[in-house]
Amino acid sequence: MNHSQLEQTFRQIGAQFVPDFENFAQRLGRIRAFVFDWDGVFNAGYKGEGTPSPFSEPDSMGTNLWRFAYWLQNGMLPVFAVITGAPNPTAIELATREHWDAVYFKIRDKATAVKHLCQAHQLSPEQVACSFDDINDLGMAEICGLRSLVRRQSSPLYRAFALTHQRCDYITASEGGQHAVRELCELWMGTIGQYEAALQSRIAFDQHYQQYFAQRQQRNTLFFTQNTPEDIIPAMV
Repeated sequence: MNHSQLEQTFRQIGAQFVPDFENFAQRLGRIRAFVFDWDGVFNAGYKGEGTPSPFSEPDSMGTNLWRFAYWLQNGMLPVFAVITGAPNPTAIELATREHWDAVYFKIRDKATAVKHLCQAHQLSPEQVACSFDDINDLGMAEICGLRSLVRRQSSPLYRAFALTHQRCDYITASEGGQHAVRELCELWMGTIGQYEAALQSRIAFDQHYQQYFAQRQQRNTLFFTQNTPEDIIPAMV
């Protein structure tokens, strides 16, 4: 699928590129790390007794396929992290199971966490993509190099604010409880031209996928929290 077809496919389901697909594709080409908010991105954001901020396996599969596609394209794994304002044990569960690089939790200033991640991996914020849904994410959206806003139909003024203040490059068609992360991962794979190759290799469980998977499994997930507005510290989970 060429870029024109890919753009049309995602526009048809209701996604929005800001200002256009080519800007999005150019930005993606510079990205080396991917960070996600949790509530409202991996789920609908409900809290309270009996609602443990879940994740979905379609989203999990999407992240694994995207990391594999990135590995096929670049010969290395991307940096992967969650930055969340709440404890969110399910975020810790998914990140640990999938061997992501880090979970930042109880974070009040997410831009500080992005800078901490960059320092740990010798990156600049322009090399970080963030996926987010709400007001407390706009600080990190301001400094990151690629910003994806997860749609929520009930927040039209917030969406307009993000557009007016140039805090997003893509707005998903799907909401957080509708596998928005899977949408993003498929878009990223299609944009770099590795969707078909990644799927076929994963289906066959061939040598390329096994090599990637072995490298993935060697990643140890680190955990951090925010002690003061300026201070990110290691955390025990």
